[in-house]
Amino acid sequence: MKLKKGDKVIIIAGKDKGKKGAILEALPRVNRVVVEGANIAKVHEKGRTQGAVGQIVERAMPLHASNVMILDPKKDVRTRVGIKEIGGKNIRVTKKSGSELK
Repeated sequence: MKLKKGDKVIIIAGKDKGKKGAILEALPRVNRVVVEGANIAKVHEKGRTQGAVGQIVERAMPLHASNVMILDPKKDVRTRVGIKEIGGKNIRVTKKSGSELK
């Protein structure tokens, strides 16, 4: 999985298609990512302390990694990611403009 926490992505499939946001959490073992403001679900939470009431909270749920693409930092369009060896280190680069991803 070539996606990391903090990457700017666009959703290319599903109910939130077209939305842009940053990756809040990457889950490589299950090939999923959590994108801010996308795939929102209402979750019921119990009150944690004595006398506290429960509440309904909106939370971003994981999306499959194949449903998102990296946004090119220069052109602000979706792009694929490649790996280039520079100075003995492997660095992620975009296919559209060749710019480095941090």
